[in-house]
Amino acid sequence: MTRPGLLLQRAAPFAIAIGIWFTPVPAGLTAPAWHLFAVFTAAIVAVLVGAFPLLTAAMIAAGTVVLTGTITPAQAFSGFANTSVLLVVVAFIVAQAVVKSGLGRRISLFMVSHFGGSSLGLAYSIVLTDAAIAPAFPSNTARGGVLFPIVLSVSKGAGSEPDDPEGRRLGGYLMFCGMASLAATSALWMTATSANPVAVQIAQKFGIEIGFGSWLLASCVPALIAIAMLPLLVAKLFPPRVGATPEAPAAARKELAGMGTMSRDERITAVTFAVMVAGWIFADTLKINVTSTAFMGLGVLLAAGVLTLDDIAKQGDTLATFLWLAVLFALSGQLNELGFMGYVGERLASRLGGLSWPATYVTLIVLYVGIHYLFVSQTSQVLALFGVFLDVGIRGGVPAPLMAFGLLFASSYFSVITPQGGSQNIIFAASGYLTQRELYRLGFLTTLAFLAVFLLVGTPWVLFVTG
Repeated sequence: MTRPGLLLQRAAPFAIAIGIWFTPVPAGLTAPAWHLFAVFTAAIVAVLVGAFPLLTAAMIAAGTVVLTGTITPAQAFSGFANTSVLLVVVAFIVAQAVVKSGLGRRISLFMVSHFGGSSLGLAYSIVLTDAAIAPAFPSNTARGGVLFPIVLSVSKGAGSEPDDPEGRRLGGYLMFCGMASLAATSALWMTATSANPVAVQIAQKFGIEIGFGSWLLASCVPALIAIAMLPLLVAKLFPPRVGATPEAPAAARKELAGMGTMSRDERITAVTFAVMVAGWIFADTLKINVTSTAFMGLGVLLAAGVLTLDDIAKQGDTLATFLWLAVLFALSGQLNELGFMGYVGERLASRLGGLSWPATYVTLIVLYVGIHYLFVSQTSQVLALFGVFLDVGIRGGVPAPLMAFGLLFASSYFSVITPQGGSQNIIFAASGYLTQRELYRLGFLTTLAFLAVFLLVGTPWVLFVTG
């Protein structure tokens, strides 16, 4: 791109921020809420048009909102103490132990020996593994921490490196399949993410009772279709350029046999990782904090010498991820706290008067999904907008169970729409296999496909099972 073109590209987000900032504050909103929206929107646009990397955009946004007095420093930097943000960073570091110890290579060879006949086979093994373990994990961030080291090891074991322009494509394909799988499987199981029970409790206030079984009955058809089509869809959108590999399983079995028994570091990593996973699964039952479990696991790996401080120091991407995720998480939360999200939901929904109930239903779901561009957390959107959209839909004549399930499922599958759309995404996005622009493009198109499945297939199915 020419220098004038680059300057114009970089000027666009600032122009957007200034334009929104100096537009009269809409009635019902405070000036801080409106100004924060201006800065947040400009930061996202800067990434979408390629003006700045996400870290740069987030740092400029944080400095702007504090220096202008829009929000306080404590509010702007509160994300650095957020447990979900910390869990993402620690899980990313722990994943390196799986690779360094050799355990990841062993796992990847095992997977390739069984499913490595094609890149599609590898993708399905990842997606189906996620679907199987999802009901036991109340946090898809923690589940991402389980999947990521496996995907990373399989990618590297296949010779796919993030700094190789062509070779990265297999890793990018598998990384996005893993990331998108977390969105689809969270819609399948009520217990797959903490946002689901929160939304169920809100639905109860409207007289809609939803349990584990009724959720699964309503979700099974559309969610399983979405899960089944995912590897094929991503292969079309981002071809891995590695097709059939019939010799790979035999070669993997030979290498696996050559590795011999597990080394000391492999055993320590395996046991530590297994205990961490168990802690994440039974966190609610045992009343333990999932982030503390991750910190303890990291401490054990450091004490045992499996990981060293030098290993952590080499992971520059981890620090960058921590910085931008913490800032965007805090700014998104402040948009909610200042009432902007509720304001937008109410205004958008109030304009639907006079529509037929099917049109109202579709419009609300599409708006609910699209507005997730402004959120860095599924739960925060559920708390801000789920009740508003459900109430408007019911008052607009939409059958209550259908409106509830439509929003419930959307609260899961919309998380892949942006790399910051759910904290679980960040581990995969930070791998380096995909650019920010690729992540936004794939996220938009995959979310559009999920939306189509849940509207076209899910709607009649939910009406059938709840009618």
